[in-house]
Amino acid sequence: MSFNRTLLLGRLALKDLWHDHIISFCIASSLVAVIAPLLLLFGLRFGIVSQLQDELANDPRNLEIRMLSSGNYDPEWIAQLRQRPDVGFAIGQTRSLNTLADLQVDSSHFIENAEVIPTDVGDPLLGNLKIQQENEVVLTQEAARKLAAKDGDTVTLRVSRQLDGRQEWGRKSLVVAGILPATYFNRAAFFTQSSLLLLLENFRDGYATPALGATSGQPLSAKPPRYARARLYAKSIDHVASLERDLRAQRIETSSRLADIENVKSINRVLGLIFNIIAGTALIGCIASLVGSFIANVDRKRKHIAVLRLLGFTGPAVGGYVIVQGCLLSLLAYIGGYGIYLIASQIFNRALAGSQATDQMLCKITLTHSLLAMLMTVVVALVVASIGAYRAINIEPAQSLREV
Repeated sequence: MSFNRTLLLGRLALKDLWHDHIISFCIASSLVAVIAPLLLLFGLRFGIVSQLQDELANDPRNLEIRMLSSGNYDPEWIAQLRQRPDVGFAIGQTRSLNTLADLQVDSSHFIENAEVIPTDVGDPLLGNLKIQQENEVVLTQEAARKLAAKDGDTVTLRVSRQLDGRQEWGRKSLVVAGILPATYFNRAAFFTQSSLLLLLENFRDGYATPALGATSGQPLSAKPPRYARARLYAKSIDHVASLERDLRAQRIETSSRLADIENVKSINRVLGLIFNIIAGTALIGCIASLVGSFIANVDRKRKHIAVLRLLGFTGPAVGGYVIVQGCLLSLLAYIGGYGIYLIASQIFNRALAGSQATDQMLCKITLTHSLLAMLMTVVVALVVASIGAYRAINIEPAQSLREV
């Protein structure tokens, strides 16, 4: 079939739809009645689940795996832990007693037994905050409030020990390199390099530690340090389960937020099942309705189709004529359904805005989703229109015109 005849066929299909605009409107409306609710339902499912997943993925506390029991781990074990593909961050920790120290600015601003937390490059909790030297620390917001300290200020670390029946104090000046917001850590604590924690441990174990101003005590041996546990974060929320399982296989007691992660995955599965069942049911009903509409429309236009055949249009051309009409109606229906979705989704988001903890939309679909939905609409229309096209191809012009 020539290009000019194809254009003619397209114009005839468009003019025929406009001529029977009431019938065309009814067929398109039946599609809109399915497309708009499905877009809304998918938008809610995608919006809610994606928001929950984003909150899980962006909260470093969900990646943390806490080692509850104390052990005796060498640096090689920590290094092997870091090299695992499912580990995002790992650093050795000293015994719990040695992870506490006093901080002081002056006589009215001090903290007793502040938590000392080791950190390094890539710490999920610190984000863009960095510590480059041993005398630099990052204060939590609560610690900064109690000390009335800010970036660049100097604070004094103070720690005590009993040695040979007398109490000794170790001191070290520290520079505040940053302040961690209370979003993920709201206790009075400070983050520092692991070497400072080893100094505190050596001091309390009775070794001479000149870095803390303590020259008395046993000389420090050259043996490698030992760690009681590790600060450990999985690479992603999908790796938490496997990492925790492997640690427990080594008889290391752990805790994590795996239950919260599994709850979100369970919600995704349930919403996906609900959406698929509703979408499948609606699609079957829509196909049945469209099949009836297209067959009835073809039967109603038997004489018009017979005239097209007599004018020289072949059977496949007449079938294409019906399919073109189906595609045009489906595209118009999708535009209408998408417009209704845009209006209704705004109503949903505004109505639910007061109950949201963030400004994210609870009902949304991406551009890719929109294009895929349009493609699926056209494919369904093509399949259904092909049934009507097959019926139109089998129309005998002479037999249909005998009734004239």
